[in-house]
Amino acid sequence: MNILIINGHQKTPFASGKLNRTLVDEMKKFFGRKKSNTVKTTIVARGYNPELECKKFKWADVIIYQFPIYWFSVPALLQQYMQDVYSYGSFYKTDGKPYGHGGLLQGKKYMFSSTWNSPAEAFGHDFWQGVPGPDFALVHLHKAQQFIGLSALPCFSCHNVVKDPQVKEYIASLKKHLRTVFGK
Repeated sequence: MNILIINGHQKTPFASGKLNRTLVDEMKKFFGRKKSNTVKTTIVARGYNPELECKKFKWADVIIYQFPIYWFSVPALLQQYMQDVYSYGSFYKTDGKPYGHGGLLQGKKYMFSSTWNSPAEAFGHDFWQGVPGPDFALVHLHKAQQFIGLSALPCFSCHNVVKDPQVKEYIASLKKHLRTVFGK
């Protein structure tokens, strides 16, 4: 299996990116256990070549996006990455198809792995009333992936990462999630 892991972290005064790097490293270890897997990574904050990124997407069977939630969405650099890389003719075409059905990456899958300051138990209540979980809060990102033809895998998220970080628990949960989604 060919796996592309995109680290979409963007450094801020209160977020150095250590947790996102740790989660990406754990994913690389997990997939590296099988010789039949090949992993490539992109660290958006270090810059990228849109044409090379396009080739990585075409090569990959699975694309994993690792990112923090900043103001209820991805960091600005990851949004810019999507705007620069998701190109007409390589990622989607219209060709008279109904809106949203021209994705050219059919047969490929994606997974979001996100870090939130929001506690998981807050979803569905108070501020998050009517939003039962992180996937529902990120519907716009899911639609962007669907638009280019990708199919969703179950997503992973870590919560309360600023107020009460539990890194060992996050790593254990990630490993369990990866085993469930991709097998042992």
